Amino acid sequence: MLRAPAATRPAFRSVQRKPFVVKAELKVGQKLEEFPDYYRVIKSSQGGSVSLSSYKGKQPVVLFFYPKAATPGCTKEACRFRDEYSRFVSAGAAVFGISSDSPEDNAAFAKANNLPYPLLTDQNALLRKAFGIKADLLGLLPGRQTYVVDVGGRCVLSFNDQFGVEAHVDEALKALKANAAA
Repeated sequence: MLRAPAATRPAFRSVQRKPFVVKAELKVGQKLEEFPDYYRVIKSSQGGSVSLSSYKGKQPVVLFFYPKAATPGCTKEACRFRDEYSRFVSAGAAVFGISSDSPEDNAAFAKANNLPYPLLTDQNALLRKAFGIKADLLGLLPGRQTYVVDVGGRCVLSFNDQFGVEAHVDEALKALKANAAA
């Protein structure tokens, strides 16, 4: 077989491939420090910002992700967390509602419903994506997910139920109680 001289052959180009990225999903037993967005600073409905990592070593954290402020299911869920808030405080937990709504929309939602805990703005759903929260209703609605994170930063509850909105509170309280007894 005849080959063209080296000078006339096309140069071989090294192709750099992007690393294969596995979509993570926060599961029970995992440490939040395995998720870089855990260190991100998030805007709060109460003004200022919050970094979830700042709670590690201090107190357990309850994170409930809701689809959209001021919608019927989200209002019911947020108000149930409000109504049981003293139980979360008694368990030593910090409670945060999280959505992609603007800080202003979250502040209005919190004020309208007299919510005693901050609502955090997960801009562009970065934290939701980092934790692998799946969308519901054929991908049309952001998933409703609740996590309980212990003092050491380990996930002790991952609960998803789009329609059983009040069950998120019950499951979070059970997880806090079980973790305190352990």
